[in-house]
Amino acid sequence: MTTPTMHNATPTEDHITAINQMFTEFQLAYHNQFHKAFSDDQKIMMAKQLWVKTLCDLSPERIMIGTRKAIKESEYLPTLHTVRKFCDPNPEEFGLPDAYNAYLEACRAATPKIEQSWSHPIVYLAGNASDWFFLSGNSEAKAFPVFKRNYEILVGRVINGERLDMPIHKAIPENISQPLSNKERKERLQAMREKLDI
Repeated sequence: MTTPTMHNATPTEDHITAINQMFTEFQLAYHNQFHKAFSDDQKIMMAKQLWVKTLCDLSPERIMIGTRKAIKESEYLPTLHTVRKFCDPNPEEFGLPDAYNAYLEACRAATPKIEQSWSHPIVYLAGNASDWFFLSGNSEAKAFPVFKRNYEILVGRVINGERLDMPIHKAIPENISQPLSNKERKERLQAMREKLDI
């Protein structure tokens, strides 16, 4: 998932508070690296101004989630670019499986796919977009990247607030017509000729 880098959004007081909190936590978590990167108060102030302008299109809550995630997962003081990536929501936060588990679910589902019980409609939709025949006929090394790309596009849509539902399953007609036998076709053709007088 990609997030825009610079936005015309205006930082709020809450954004400024979040950036100040982020820098405090980074200073505590990455003490030596932090002081090497920001050797004096002026550099810290300039960095904070840049970071708040660059991250203000995100909510202050999302900035703090990214901060804590960076501290948990990164051994080194993260760059501004890396922090943006840590701010990206995980599918799990929205009740969605990660891409690989979604892929496994899609590959293991019985046919007809539309009638299966899916953990979330986007697993079916990503499988359908990737082509069921392609998924079943190719190795994981070839099929998973295609599925993952389609899945991440759909996850991005869900994260942006779009509601994705299963397509409507076509009902079976009440009367299923049987093809006519040769004898019945000849009789109908004869009746039509007589009616039209030909």
